[in-house]
Amino acid sequence: MTDNKPPTAEAISNGETHAAPTSIAQKYDLLPKLIPNLDRHLTFPLLEFLSGMEGDESSEVLKAKYELLKQTNMTDYVASLWQEINDSDDVPDEFVRKRDDVLQRLSLFTEETKQIDELLNDESVVSNLRSDKVANLKFLEQQHGVTAQMVDMLYDYGRFQYSCGSYANAAHLLDQFRILSTDNDKASSASWGKLAADILTTNWEVVMEEINKVKESIDTKLFNNPLAQLDHRTWLIHWTLFPFFNYEPARDTITEMLFSPSFINSIQTNCPWILRYLAAAVITNRSRTRNTGAYQKQLKDLVRVVRQEGYEYNDPVTEFIKALYVDFDFEEAQRKLGEAEEVLRGDFFLSASADAFVDAARHLISESYCKIHQRIDIKDLSARLGLNQDEGEKWIVNLIRDTRMDGKLDYKEGTVLMNHPANSVYQQVIERTKGSFFRTSVL
Repeated sequence: MTDNKPPTAEAISNGETHAAPTSIAQKYDLLPKLIPNLDRHLTFPLLEFLSGMEGDESSEVLKAKYELLKQTNMTDYVASLWQEINDSDDVPDEFVRKRDDVLQRLSLFTEETKQIDELLNDESVVSNLRSDKVANLKFLEQQHGVTAQMVDMLYDYGRFQYSCGSYANAAHLLDQFRILSTDNDKASSASWGKLAADILTTNWEVVMEEINKVKESIDTKLFNNPLAQLDHRTWLIHWTLFPFFNYEPARDTITEMLFSPSFINSIQTNCPWILRYLAAAVITNRSRTRNTGAYQKQLKDLVRVVRQEGYEYNDPVTEFIKALYVDFDFEEAQRKLGEAEEVLRGDFFLSASADAFVDAARHLISESYCKIHQRIDIKDLSARLGLNQDEGEKWIVNLIRDTRMDGKLDYKEGTVLMNHPANSVYQQVIERTKGSFFRTSVL
C-alpha cells in the first residue's frame, strides 16, 4: 500500500524482465513506464496478463512476480512462486517462519482492534458521530474509552491486511480510520490505500468515489506544493486506467478529467505515454457519445496535444492520429491502424477495446476521406480500410446512413459521389469570428 509514493519492484521498473522486442507490441510495451507509478499490488494483474500472453509462463515473469511480492505478507503464494522458480517441492524455513509471524500478528491485530471495530459497527454509536473529527474522538474517548492509539491501530491493521492480499478487509479498516483520524498525512495515505484495495476488488462504483476524493485532496491540501501536486496527479492518472477501460460509466468522467488543464499538463510534463490511452478512449467514444459537439472538441484537443508531444512520445496509436488529422496521409493512417491494433491487443488496459478501436478508426478514416473527395472509388477506399469490395460497399452504405452525409452510390461505376455544398461567404465570416467576442471579453 502507498505511503507517499506507491512502492514498485525495482527490477521490473528498470525493464530487466523484458526480452528484446520481437514484435510491434513488445517494441511499444509500456510496462516499464507504468510500473513506477503503480502500487506493487496493482502491478500484479499486469504481470498476470503478460504471462497469459506468453502462454506458458516464462521464468522471467515468474521471477518478476516473486521480486514484486516477496516483501508482502502473501507468504503462501510467494513460497509457491519460489518452489516453481527453483523446481522444488520443499519450502525454505524462512517462509515457514514468516508465515507463522504473519498469523501471530494477524491474531494480535484482531484482538487489539476488536473494541473499536465493534463500536464503529454499532448503529447507536455511529449515529452520534459528526463531521468534526476532534469532537468524535472526544465523544468516543469519554463514552467508550477509545484512544488515539486505538484509532492508529486501525490504520496499521488495514496496511497489514492489504499486504496479506485481503483487500476487502483492508478497504473497510482504512475507511474506518479515515472517519476518525485527525492525522492528515495518514488520512491521505489511507485514501490511496483504500483506492488501491477497491480497484483490486473491482468495486468500480466505489473506486470512482475514491478517485474524486483523492483528486479533491490533491487540489486542496497540496495547493501550496506544485511539485507534490504533479507527482500525485501522475499517480492518480495511472491508477484511473483500471476503471477507465473496465467500467463503462467511468469512461466519460475520466476522459473529461484527463482533458482538464491541470491533468493534461501533468500528462504532457510527466507521462506523455498516457496519450495512448487517451487517444484510444476518444476514438472508441465515437460510437458511444451522443454529444457530437463535446466529442469533436475532445478530438480536436487530442490532435493538438499529440502534435505538440510528437517529439517526446509516439507509438502507432498516436501516429495514427497524426497521419489522419495532421498529415492527412490515408495510406499511412491505414498502415498505422494495423500496427495500433497489434499494440492494443498486447496492452493490459486496451486489449478488450481493440476491436472497437479498429471499427471506430475505420469510420474516422472513411469520414475524413469522404469529406475531402467528391468522387470516391469503392475499391480504392475498401483497400485503404483493409476490406474486400463487397465489405467495402456495405461499409460505405452504413457510413453514409449513420453519419447522414450527402452521398450517392453508383453501383455500375463502383463509385460514391459526395455532395459538398459550399458555405456562403456570410457563413464563413460567422464561423471565423464565432469566438472573437468571447476572446475579446477575456482579454
